[in-house]
Amino acid sequence: MKSKKTHIFTFLFGFIVNLGISQELYFPERGNWEEKSPSEFNINSAKLNEAIAYAEANEYSGSKDLRITILKGFEREPYHQILGPTKKRGGPAGLILKDGYIIAKWGAIDRVDMTFSVTKSYLSTIAGLAIDSKLIGSVDDFTYTYVWDHTFDGAHNKKISWRHLLTQSSDWSGQLWGGYDWADRPSNTGGIDDWKHRKLNDPGTVFEYNDVRVNVLAYSLLNVWRKPLPQILKQHIMDPIGASSTWRWYGYDNSWVTIDGMQMQSVSGGGHSGGGLFINTLDHARFGLLFMNNGVWKDKQLISKKWIQAAIQPSSANNNYGFMWWLNKKGSRHWQGLPEHLYYAAGFGGNFIVIDQEQNLVIVTRWLEPKYIDEFVTKVYESF
Repeated sequence: MKSKKTHIFTFLFGFIVNLGISQELYFPERGNWEEKSPSEFNINSAKLNEAIAYAEANEYSGSKDLRITILKGFEREPYHQILGPTKKRGGPAGLILKDGYIIAKWGAIDRVDMTFSVTKSYLSTIAGLAIDSKLIGSVDDFTYTYVWDHTFDGAHNKKISWRHLLTQSSDWSGQLWGGYDWADRPSNTGGIDDWKHRKLNDPGTVFEYNDVRVNVLAYSLLNVWRKPLPQILKQHIMDPIGASSTWRWYGYDNSWVTIDGMQMQSVSGGGHSGGGLFINTLDHARFGLLFMNNGVWKDKQLISKKWIQAAIQPSSANNNYGFMWWLNKKGSRHWQGLPEHLYYAAGFGGNFIVIDQEQNLVIVTRWLEPKYIDEFVTKVYESF
């Protein structure tokens, strides 16, 4: 049986060790970021440079005029049109952080670009902040009890919870900002009449990537916060982590609503029809570093660890998807040979924020041909 002194020593030793670990992490000030050589972390610089060269050599194959790329990429969708702003993209760019320090970078990391569905992970964070602030009681609450206009009318839509929207398993049925749920990434079989009159799946049972339903989540969160979501993100996340003033979050030309007598734009969760988050690589890396450290920036908890841990749990409808974060679990999107605890934000055109909490590692890539992401990340890990 251990003595009282032994228990005290064990407690103090653990406290000191934990304190030391937290002090090892570096958090950059606004406008400044310290760089360190990979060799300081026993990382093979030559192999890491090989990984960077691989990213630079495998640029996304789509046009740099993203308006053209979007229209071509979604040309089989009925009535698809661009409703929000777009921007010509830059070339391959990226950052790799270890313990918060930049150990590798390439391309124009301060260039603001569209980021498409990486926006969804930021949108998920807005939901997490609402949970932390008790504006939403539980992710399993029915959304119609918070948004009581016609958005969730009907027996099916009334069964949809926040969890279903966050895990893209709601099968919400309807039209928002001119977009129909059935017309967004429709089935490879059948035609418009089949898609319109399909059998609806019970919420929570089937995963379906669908930007109209993601925009329903954004609109619902706007109704809960009663403030534009970019302001919430700026106040609670981006300013505290020292992000630049250059990022923007857009909706559509027709997604303006009146709340409390004021006009507000409901933002989009991606660039599927234009809009979404326009941001530079450095700001993505700050966001990734915050999540890598379980929501703590320096000594301040900006979003709860409880939320982050919930957000990266596999959903019942898709083992590789949490609350708008992709997970490297065994499944259809498993990166073989890489740790299963990895999770990441992913967007059209090869935009990624990859997070490894065990290695204190954050990897951000822009405009990497998506089919090469697992090979690129494997090369990064081979340098360790």
